[in-house]
Amino acid sequence: MPINLYPWFSRYPSDMPGGQLEAVWVRVVAEDGTWGLGECAFGEPVSAFINTVIAPIIEGQNCMAIEHLNDLVVRVSQRFGTSGTASTAMSGVDLALWDLKGKILNQPVYSLLGGPVRESITCYATSDDLDWSQELGFTKFKITNPSHYSDGEAGIKAVVDHVSQARERVGAEHDLMINPVMSYNFEFAQRLLEHLRPYNLRWLEEPLVPTDNDGLARLRKSAPWLAIATGEDHHGRHAFLDLVEKRAADILQPDLNWGGGLTEAMKIHTIGEIAGIATIPHGGANNPFGQHFAMAATESPMAEYWLGTDPGVPLEDTIRIPGTATPVNGKIVPSSGPGFGMHIEQGDISEWGTS
Repeated sequence: MPINLYPWFSRYPSDMPGGQLEAVWVRVVAEDGTWGLGECAFGEPVSAFINTVIAPIIEGQNCMAIEHLNDLVVRVSQRFGTSGTASTAMSGVDLALWDLKGKILNQPVYSLLGGPVRESITCYATSDDLDWSQELGFTKFKITNPSHYSDGEAGIKAVVDHVSQARERVGAEHDLMINPVMSYNFEFAQRLLEHLRPYNLRWLEEPLVPTDNDGLARLRKSAPWLAIATGEDHHGRHAFLDLVEKRAADILQPDLNWGGGLTEAMKIHTIGEIAGIATIPHGGANNPFGQHFAMAATESPMAEYWLGTDPGVPLEDTIRIPGTATPVNGKIVPSSGPGFGMHIEQGDISEWGTS
């Protein structure tokens, strides 16, 4: 991560500044009492934005008019900056509105988006436990990054060794990716890519900070044999339009819980589709929101499933949101229940700030 320029900070995201901020759940309630739920992130700052800025402008509006509500929130967010806290807050509200609409119409969200475009979703596993990933039936893999650009030549060697070992373990016939999470600068990445060429990576993910789209474009041009994927920290359609116009990415990776929600993700998918670029959301297969997107988005050929638990733990035991489907042999089929199909009852919900 970028903060790791300073070595006294942990390299584990949950231990970094802000890493302890809680998930934020948003509930929207229709006048007949039907309610929908959405999830976003980053704790109290986002909760405050939802309650003090977004809620007052959408209360009393037509809950079925999600495009109109999206426009209201985008417009009111301009002064606050649409790519930070405002975008994350917008995500939770937008997802809750889609869940509500699906419940009112008694339809799964993917049907509201136009219906399924595939029978199941192909998933890739994000984990360094490659043996366990293979045992679970995954055939596509993404590994973590061991280095920051400040590590210099030793950092380059560490990345190459890590990729080499992973490639040997999964074999030449399977997709392999690596995710630096903004840990490189242009110079480090350019030197590294030549060393990585023999390992036939499917893509390099988010090598640079999201403010350096020009650097991404230069990097992509300098190494045409390797796709550049990015987007989890690019928030909103305008950030992705800039990526596409600059030809700075081969794969777009919005985060539905951070980057504006499902409505923004579908707009990003359309931008990418026009340019011949796939959209594969960050962590998309781990929650019902990303699963419904992947089921309905034509140019979304696979989805990320993050294996965040120890080897040997069955995937069904790792579910964080009741009702979320899990992969079987690297394939997943989302719930066909109303909305996002989450099994959350009224009694499971408490107001923000209460235990």
